[in-house]
Amino acid sequence: MKLLLAVFLGGDLGSMARFGVSRLIISLFPSGFPWGTFAANVLSCLLLAAFVGLIARQSLSSYWFAFLIVGFCGGFSTFSTFSFENVMLIQSGKWALAVANIGLSVVTCIALLIWLLKPTT
Repeated sequence: MKLLLAVFLGGDLGSMARFGVSRLIISLFPSGFPWGTFAANVLSCLLLAAFVGLIARQSLSSYWFAFLIVGFCGGFSTFSTFSFENVMLIQSGKWALAVANIGLSVVTCIALLIWLLKPTT
């Protein structure tokens, strides 16, 4: 039950953070490109890598993993909004923006995590 509460609380905070970041980015960069979702997903990957390192270095409990990784990062990142925005771009004939968003988002987030989570020897 405590794990579920940790996920719930982390997800709540992550979702609110995503909303705030997305609104801020959209207000700074109003365009047809979904920069708000892109920024939230990239920041979530940065935080995920930082949290994984913190949990490993500090040997934190599974509650911290549930709160930070599953809850907060899960609530902060958003695959459903990412997918919806791409569908909206495609349906409005903005195929190039959709392809750019998909490529930029996937490559950036995966490359970032590969770089940040590389094993240290």
